Amino acid sequence: MPYTATELRNNIYRVLDRIIETGEVVEVERKGKVLRISVVSSVPPVERVRGLTDLIVGDPASLEHVDWSSEWKP
Repeated sequence: MPYTATELRNNIYRVLDRIIETGEVVEVERKGKVLRISVVSSVPPVERVRGLTDLIVGDPASLEHVDWSSEWKP
C-alpha cells in the first residue's frame, strides 16, 4: 500500500533509511499518481555482466562461427 505524501513527509528519514538498508521500493501516492522511490544501482550494467563469465560452457570463441541460417524461419 503506497504512502500518502503526508505520511512520507512525517517519516521521510525513516523511510529513506529503510530503502537504503533493505533495497525495498517504496510507493507514494500523490494527486492520483503513484511514484516509486528506490535505490539506483551504482554499478553500470556492463560491469554486472562481466562477472558472469561462467555462463558459457566450452570455448567462447567457437560461438563466433555458429551458423543459424538453417534454423531461421522469418
